[in-house]
Amino acid sequence: MSLTVKLQVFEGPLDLLLHLIEKNKVDIYDIPIVLITDQYLEYIRNMKEENLDIMSEFLVMAATLLDIKCRMLLPKEINEEGEEEDPRAELVRNLIEYKMYKYMSYELKDMHMDAGRTLFKAPTMPREIEEYEQPIDYEQLIGDMDLARLNQIFKSMMKRQVDKIDPIRSKFGRIEKDEVSLEDKTAYVEDYIRKHRKFGFRDLLEKQNSKMDLVVTFLVILEMMKLGQIMIVQEALFDDIMITSKMAA
Repeated sequence: MSLTVKLQVFEGPLDLLLHLIEKNKVDIYDIPIVLITDQYLEYIRNMKEENLDIMSEFLVMAATLLDIKCRMLLPKEINEEGEEEDPRAELVRNLIEYKMYKYMSYELKDMHMDAGRTLFKAPTMPREIEEYEQPIDYEQLIGDMDLARLNQIFKSMMKRQVDKIDPIRSKFGRIEKDEVSLEDKTAYVEDYIRKHRKFGFRDLLEKQNSKMDLVVTFLVILEMMKLGQIMIVQEALFDDIMITSKMAA
C-alpha cells in the first residue's frame, strides 16, 4: 500500500524557504543552513512539477543552499574592513525583502476587499442649499481695523507727497493732469491685488503719483473692503496695514 503525500504549493523558492524558517521557528538572521537545506531538498525531491521554468527556480535555490552549506564548513572569509563575512548574508537580505513585499500584498488585498464593500451615494443636495452664499460679517472681516487708523496712514502718505515737492522747481510752472478716473483706478487696484495677493497699504499708496491718485486709491480700498473683496489686518499699533486679497486669482 503506497502513501500519497500532498505537498503545499509555494509561489517560489523564497516562499518555500520562508515557510521552512517559520515552521522550524528559527531566527531569520541566524538560519541553521544544514537543517533548512535538507528540508528544502526533501521538498523538491517530492515535487511533480512539469513546468521546467518553475522547477528550474527551485533547483537554482537548491544549488545556492548547497553552496552556502559548503562555505559554512570552510574558514570564514575576511572582507576589506577586517570583518568576517557570513555566507548567509545575501540570502537573509533576499528573504527579508521578500517577506516585506509578501505581507504588503496581504495588506493591499485586504484593502481591495474592504473597498469592494464600500457603497457610494449620489449627491442629492437641494438646489437652494447649493446656491446659498453665507452673508459677509463685516465686523469679523474688519476686525480691530477702523477708519481712524486708515485715515492716519492716509494722512501720512499725503504728507510724504507734499515732502516730495521740490520748492524751487515747483515754482517754474505746473502741468495739469487729466482728472483721475475712478473706474481706471479700480481696475488698477484690482490688477495690483491679483498680482501681489498680500501687501502693505503703505506700499500701494507710495506708488501713486499725485494727491488725487492717493484720494481715489484710498476710496477704492474702502469700497473693496466694504464689498468683502479684501481683508485688512494690523498686527500692532502704528504697524503697516496688511491687505490680503479674497478675490479669485
